[in-house]
Amino acid sequence: MSDSIKKLTSLGQSLWYDNIQRKLLESGELKAMIERGDIRGVTSNPTIFQNAIAKTNDYDAALIPLAWSGWDAEKIFWHLAVEDIQEACDLFRPLYDKTKGGDGYVSLEVSPYLANETEATAKQAKELWERVNRPNLMVKIPATKAGIPAIRQTIAAGINVNVTLIFSLERYAEVMDAYLSGLEDRVAANEPINMIASVASFFVSRVDTKIDPKLPKDSNLLGKAAIANAKLAYHAFEETFTSARFATLKARFSARVQRPLWASTGTKNPAYSDTVYVNNLIGPDTVNTVPPATLDAFRDHGNAAITITRGLDESKAQIAELESLGISMKQVTDELEEEGVKSFSDAFKVLLDVVDDRRKSAVSSINPLADSVARRLSTLMDSSVAARVWAHDPTLWASDPADQAEVKIRLGWLNSIEDARMRLAGYLSFAKQVHEEGIDRVLVIGMGGSSLTAEVLSSLLAAANIEAKLSLAILDSTDPEQVALSAKNYPPEKSLYILASKSGGTAELLAAFDYFWELSKGNGSRFVVTTDAGSSLEKLAKDRGFRKVFNADPMVGGRFSALTDFGLVPAALLGMDIERLLKSAEKIQKVSRDNRSAGFALGALLAESALAGRDKLTVLSDAPVSAFAGWIEQVIAESSGKHGKGMLTVPLEPLAAPEMYGADRLFVYLRNNGDLDPDVAS
Repeated sequence: MSDSIKKLTSLGQSLWYDNIQRKLLESGELKAMIERGDIRGVTSNPTIFQNAIAKTNDYDAALIPLAWSGWDAEKIFWHLAVEDIQEACDLFRPLYDKTKGGDGYVSLEVSPYLANETEATAKQAKELWERVNRPNLMVKIPATKAGIPAIRQTIAAGINVNVTLIFSLERYAEVMDAYLSGLEDRVAANEPINMIASVASFFVSRVDTKIDPKLPKDSNLLGKAAIANAKLAYHAFEETFTSARFATLKARFSARVQRPLWASTGTKNPAYSDTVYVNNLIGPDTVNTVPPATLDAFRDHGNAAITITRGLDESKAQIAELESLGISMKQVTDELEEEGVKSFSDAFKVLLDVVDDRRKSAVSSINPLADSVARRLSTLMDSSVAARVWAHDPTLWASDPADQAEVKIRLGWLNSIEDARMRLAGYLSFAKQVHEEGIDRVLVIGMGGSSLTAEVLSSLLAAANIEAKLSLAILDSTDPEQVALSAKNYPPEKSLYILASKSGGTAELLAAFDYFWELSKGNGSRFVVTTDAGSSLEKLAKDRGFRKVFNADPMVGGRFSALTDFGLVPAALLGMDIERLLKSAEKIQKVSRDNRSAGFALGALLAESALAGRDKLTVLSDAPVSAFAGWIEQVIAESSGKHGKGMLTVPLEPLAAPEMYGADRLFVYLRNNGDLDPDVAS
């Protein structure tokens, strides 16, 4: 936290961030800002979401499955927005708890289309509160004539409210009255009010933007109206929240003040200081919601001092002088309110149009399977398939008791993240020992899924130009030339050999072991085993004095073993950030508990494709992530190729002209840098 922000916070003002987008959440940037103390809350509005979704591809992975499910654009938007708000609320929750509800709020606005509808606004506010289901949510409601009674109803329902689009002192008085009346209604219903929080978003810079063009170019009132208006608003706040009416609510029921929040504090006029609407509005019990550029500017050269109560008489005189010049503050603020509602409505329409365009594109990409995929996803939802998968329900796969028993011992991969965290210290300790001994290369010997993860991780590091701690390769072939090349590049005096096999009885692996054992002259310290406990390979390792035996979870099949010892021992040796890897996996685990996740949508597409006769799956890939293709082939072919069903996977096939393919083909593109975009489009 910079000194300027630290001092500002000590003076009783909280900086909230007027920005949210998925990239901030996924990159960890928002979390870092919170932990540094730079921001103490987040606000959003239709324009912010419009910029986040329309100007990036950050939401496509979440949007596509919803489009395949047959959802319309508005339903898709609210789902995406709620996901972002929930994650942001979770990030701010420690601050919310620490401050006992003083800060740590995230705001989500009701549809701007409802700005002039009281009952519809109150209804949607309650729906959003229930959907987000976080105590540190604030529902944003505009301070329109119809919005005022909706604010009262929403507060009375026990919902935190961020009142937005306040421009005039008269409307602000109505907002404060609505807040207090809502608290009184709740008290009358014998409901608690001590944890209800509200802010009143008083817009600032737009006032100057509206008034300055009406003034002479040499006027001493240029750039003064917005701050003067805000200072008078703070004076009204002090009068209201030191009144007997509020004192009773505070003393008897621990009511909280409705803090003024200075909104629209980015400087629109380049002739003005880039921190003018922060420096001049600092005071106790206030919030300033700043856009990214303003936050950076204040962090760098902001001036924190109590300024909101300075020059009150001067502010009154400035407003009076404007009136004397024929500039009606009522007319100005009425226009600003109307323009604000229209601006947000226009942004919302553009946003929904963009979502709809992407929805149509997603649906068209799977024609003629779109209708059957939508029906399948609906069936998955109706059958609670996601919940049943995570509950290890074997009836999803089999009806015969013997088959169900087999299924039950194959679902350990669902718990791999938790198991990996318990084993993480052991992985890191082993890798540290190997690195300190100067061993600079590792050869993983194994067939299929047991070794593919190691190859993928090593390839991804190389493609990303990240220097690994050592060189790692796999040997999954008995081809003499390949074996000889592996022996040349990974000689015993420099290498560690990892034998990877669940069963331990794979003939190809044992043949390779015999070769390298003889090559190493029986030096067991050069060998490590990853296998199931009790396997013949474990016995061999103990008999020959191998350096280490890792017993992977026996309930995880080799092709699903990425986050078990089969994948994470090589990851640790490579020097990968395993904690980061597991956190990424946890995000996927979290969203995969919902039938609308990308995983379930892709599964539905693959299944419907195969059932429709499109049982050839071509996996295309950009070079940096091409290692995934072989892994995907293994997972899909070995998992689905049962009982005469399934798909033939063709990884990394060079694309031919479209007319060369029949109606039996489905293409999946692992897109990283877009090199194949033109070919895929055709």
